Amino acid sequence: MNLGLFSEIAEDFSNVYKNDPAISSRIELFFNYPGVWAIFWYRISSRLYRKGFRSIARILMGFNQILTNIDIHPGATIGRRVFIDHGFGVVIGQTTVIEDDVLIYQGVTLGGVSLTPGKRHPTIKSGVVIGSGAKVLGNITIGTNSKIGANSVVVREVPDNSTAIGIPAHVIQKGRDKDPFSHNKLPDINKEMFEYLLRRVAVLEHYMVQDNTEILEQDLQLENIYESFIKAMKN
Repeated sequence: MNLGLFSEIAEDFSNVYKNDPAISSRIELFFNYPGVWAIFWYRISSRLYRKGFRSIARILMGFNQILTNIDIHPGATIGRRVFIDHGFGVVIGQTTVIEDDVLIYQGVTLGGVSLTPGKRHPTIKSGVVIGSGAKVLGNITIGTNSKIGANSVVVREVPDNSTAIGIPAHVIQKGRDKDPFSHNKLPDINKEMFEYLLRRVAVLEHYMVQDNTEILEQDLQLENIYESFIKAMKN
């Protein structure tokens, strides 16, 4: 359902209460939520941009950038109930498409990797959560209800209901926690790899001392774990 301008703006402001338990009064909306105001100016500028008043739209968004430190091109497409939390340093490029109910944290870049005209920025499907400092680059799609870990650099497609982390980002989990705030449940690749290496060293040390079938079986199991890990990283 398409809403009018004022209905969209009202929905954007009410969306703060659903996404940030820290808010305690309406006054805080004016002083503590730059992401909401960036979306507010975008709603107005986007309509002007699509009606041909592109210079005016760009000027308004430049004014918004000074006020909020959030850079949104008025040519981008942003759906309903998109919430930019904290907001500082967020960049959203011209051909970006963001669907409904997306949560974006500070320092996120939705950028392009080409100077060629046409679609060159990402498409973010509904229900996606993008962690702070993440970069999603190029004409790629982040699937519905997926999560991008903080400071990740995503340059490839991410399927629906997946979690991607790392530089460059890899899908390390399919079927994510539906709670958009469950950042503590992201898998830690470095920790898992370090634990693997410690176990591997222990097995090898023991094997050097005593040759028995039990240790050889453990070594084979670890080798299978390692191969599965490497295969996941290459996908």
